[in-house]
Amino acid sequence: MRRTPVPGDRVEELDTPVLLLDLDALEHNIGVVARRYRDGGVQLRPHVKNHKSPQIAWMQVNAGGAVCGVCAAKVSEAEAFVEAGFPNVLIANQVVAPDKIRRLASLAKRADVMVTVDEEEQVRRLSEGAAATGASIGVLVEVDTMMRRGGVRAVEQGVALAKRIASAPGLTFRGVQSHQTPETPAPSREERFAQGARFMGMVIEVKRAIEAEGLPVEIVSTGESWTYDVAQSVEGVTEIEGGTYAIMEIPYAFMSEFRFAARVMGTVVSRPSERTAIGDVSVEAIGAPNGPPNVDGLDGVRVRAITAEATVLESDGPMPLRVGDRYFLLTHQQDVTMNRWDAYVGVRDGRVEAVFEATARGRCN
Repeated sequence: MRRTPVPGDRVEELDTPVLLLDLDALEHNIGVVARRYRDGGVQLRPHVKNHKSPQIAWMQVNAGGAVCGVCAAKVSEAEAFVEAGFPNVLIANQVVAPDKIRRLASLAKRADVMVTVDEEEQVRRLSEGAAATGASIGVLVEVDTMMRRGGVRAVEQGVALAKRIASAPGLTFRGVQSHQTPETPAPSREERFAQGARFMGMVIEVKRAIEAEGLPVEIVSTGESWTYDVAQSVEGVTEIEGGTYAIMEIPYAFMSEFRFAARVMGTVVSRPSERTAIGDVSVEAIGAPNGPPNVDGLDGVRVRAITAEATVLESDGPMPLRVGDRYFLLTHQQDVTMNRWDAYVGVRDGRVEAVFEATARGRCN
């Protein structure tokens, strides 16, 4: 049976594959956002689908500049974080199944729980479920700004929906919400600010139209790690749903103020040719929906393929890795990677310092 790492263990002695968190990098990343938001105005709402760990979320909240709550993708994730003591959770998706609404209503009796909607049928179902259990559920109108999935597509639709929420038994209208991703890979600072301000401006337009009808808008929850600094320039935004920044992934390398905190460490088990090595990290240990992971710290060495059994490494010249050597991989999609692990091993100065439980891992409903 595999032994669980404990503080004091040396990194080179750990069984592989293993997901390592560089604590210096993690604390640095959390500090960047906390310092920016510490003086008030816009605040962080950590999006916990990225790391699945209440311990990391508490680090984000306790660092300052954050609401005392989190953003989750699923009811099951919200349950894990309410159980961990978080008093405020926003589920940034629609919830319509009767069983999920019952679970949501139950959570709402223990914490300030909010959910998003984009059509009236969702409001009707939520209202019936809340009223039947005597719960009060907070509701935000989701605004589609560019992703073409959930969210109202017109200002008038958002206003009508807000009115419907405000009049529905068991529901409280709380505000508006949206999510965005960069339009272009690795945008420059100027591109980030132009894109982010345009997308957030669409949310603010809905907010102002709702307020013009006499309904107060308490929360404007929008943005993401790539627009954490843009949000401060858009009047009316109250919080961003930042998640990627804490752990980081290859597609976000353009955000140079953040450091890569997560690496999957593997061991070379075979050298079938001069330029090829086989490692023990399989696709089950690191997510690869956006392409093979990157090899960290070895110039000229890359992942040629990753399978259900192994990593195939190739090099431009003679392979520098020998059987028994360790290698480190950086993911292209962190939330998929983090979801593969029950726990992450926090390391500093070559030794284990902490173990983070991923209690929201695998919570897909």
